[in-house]
Amino acid sequence: MSLLADLDPAQFLREYWQRKPLMVRSALPGFVSAISGEELAGLSLEPQIESRIVLEDGDASPWQLLRGPFDESVYSKLPESGWTLLVQAVDLWLPEVADILQRVDFLPRWRMDDVMISYAPAGGSVGPHFDQYDVFLLQAEGTRRWQLGAACDADTKLLAGPELSIVADFEAVDEWLLEPGDMLYVPPGIAHWGVAMTDCITYSIGFRSPSLPDLMADLSLEMLKAKNPARYRDPALTPAMATEQIHPAFLAQLKSQLVAMLDDDAVLADWFARFMTRPKYPEIIEATEERRSVTIAGQRYVNGEPANDADETG
Repeated sequence: MSLLADLDPAQFLREYWQRKPLMVRSALPGFVSAISGEELAGLSLEPQIESRIVLEDGDASPWQLLRGPFDESVYSKLPESGWTLLVQAVDLWLPEVADILQRVDFLPRWRMDDVMISYAPAGGSVGPHFDQYDVFLLQAEGTRRWQLGAACDADTKLLAGPELSIVADFEAVDEWLLEPGDMLYVPPGIAHWGVAMTDCITYSIGFRSPSLPDLMADLSLEMLKAKNPARYRDPALTPAMATEQIHPAFLAQLKSQLVAMLDDDAVLADWFARFMTRPKYPEIIEATEERRSVTIAGQRYVNGEPANDADETG
């Protein structure tokens, strides 16, 4: 069973994926969280695990962000409400959590980032915000009210001060109360605000969505490794072009040369496969046994590197 319940995956990809939100009641009927709030807090004490706490009324500012690893004393000082614990990549540490990814097998596995799990007491929240990636929000324990707002972009007004990107003038256009087993899909850029109605746990299945400038920067580093790389060459010149103004012909020439540099499918495929299969936490790959893989043009890649038969079997 997928997280879409009775909805056909092809229809979901055609009508909803990266287009509009989708609420699915009883996506996983009878679902029980593989981890409790106390166990999640225990993970946040470990130095190799990425964790955060968001305080709605922090000492430093509203919506204050604290970064782990935490000490047990931190939890004894938290208020009764108004905070949320978030732990990244729990799927790397708990196979039972990783099994959730089988419920979204209608999407390429190499596109998936991780399963973040959050715990919040009643009233806890991380504020109205938006992300630039797709996410499936699976309610695992307790109830949470989700409000969805408008599509956001770089011009969306954010609250000044908080390290978090909190939408300043959030207005809800949809609202649902999620119970265990319910799922809400939120596409990139849609403002959303989840508030715990009871003590609750939510699984967030997120997907990698690097920015195009980040992709270009990494690809540029790859291109620098090339032997005898192509260099800029002028278009056909005339004496009239010898001015302080950049003639449009120069820009057209530059564009054509850059496009030509990218017009090598083999190089592009090799780089993209390695980029998209890099481990989320390479420094602890032995501890987590993280394994990201993809095949392109007949070549298998595992954890950012081409794999051979020995890699696959051993």
